Amino acid sequence: MTYGNYLQLDELLSLQSGPEGHSPAPSNHEMHFIVTHQAFELWFKQINRELGDVLALMNVPEVDEKQIPVIVSHLERCSEIFRLLASQWKVMETLSPQDFLAFRDRLGTSSGFESWQMRTLEMLLGLESEQRIGGMDPMKHNRKLHSEGKLSDAVMQEMNRIDGMPSLNEVLLRWLSRTPVNGVSGDEGVLRDFVESHLSSMKKHGESVIAHMVKIGHGSEETIRPRIEAGIEGARKFLLPEGEVSAARAGLLFIESYRELPLLSWPRRLIDSVVDLEESMLLFRSHHARMVERMIGRRMGTGGSSGVDYLDMTLKYRIFTDLWAVRTMLIKRDALENPGNPEFYGFASEY
Repeated sequence: MTYGNYLQLDELLSLQSGPEGHSPAPSNHEMHFIVTHQAFELWFKQINRELGDVLALMNVPEVDEKQIPVIVSHLERCSEIFRLLASQWKVMETLSPQDFLAFRDRLGTSSGFESWQMRTLEMLLGLESEQRIGGMDPMKHNRKLHSEGKLSDAVMQEMNRIDGMPSLNEVLLRWLSRTPVNGVSGDEGVLRDFVESHLSSMKKHGESVIAHMVKIGHGSEETIRPRIEAGIEGARKFLLPEGEVSAARAGLLFIESYRELPLLSWPRRLIDSVVDLEESMLLFRSHHARMVERMIGRRMGTGGSSGVDYLDMTLKYRIFTDLWAVRTMLIKRDALENPGNPEFYGFASEY
């Protein structure tokens, strides 16, 4: 076994000549474009593999606590890959607009939206078709490509398989709904008491904030109070949608509020790793949009999209909305009531 044989380098390095019948041979600039995007696709393959393993570990009735560090490791790798890919757009920026325009027509109507690995990656995370900008439904588009013989049966089969799976967002919310709140899991009464206690603490803390802001001259009570009360009302609607307690959101709030409890340390790290992954994706999308704007300005994309305008709109995508939203309603630890049954979480407390 040699280095070249192990990595199948002969085959790998023969794949930069463009599609069959692509004449003349790619220029240095076009080869640079091809290599960069092939590297993206290799990393997308790795991310899909990591996310598949995460789903396998989490899509179970009861997640093994010993597997949570493994799950976090998979997610952290995905985040670092996206950070690498965000910086990889800088390599593309060594291609001047005229360098790109010289071979852009050779791309035909191909588009980055047709990166089926990126689309399955989004599906694995939980981006819904209804959330996508301008009705850009990847399943509909790729089924059309498949029907025209432009997408293999194997790829279409894989996309259908992933489309039928629960997403990471779905299994994460199911996992959060089983969070032991005050030492008890799944008791609606306990969950409601915790939520009402937190809202009461928010209200009490809000009064102290109002008094402080008025005292230091940063506004009047008439201008500050509506903002504080709107935040509390928003928290109530988040935690008690339609008056019913959300077990997943209550569990999420409990984990974020009592980070000092040993039993919650790894669950909180898992939550942070998911937020970090989405943040790294947003960084990747943002760098992509700026690179394209620098390269082609505001002209139409090769696939017929609005180009940079479309890419900028994708920066509004949020998959793990609850994990972001809960941060709005957190208050400092010493303004909260102490948790019930603290010994359940791994220590005899002095509360």
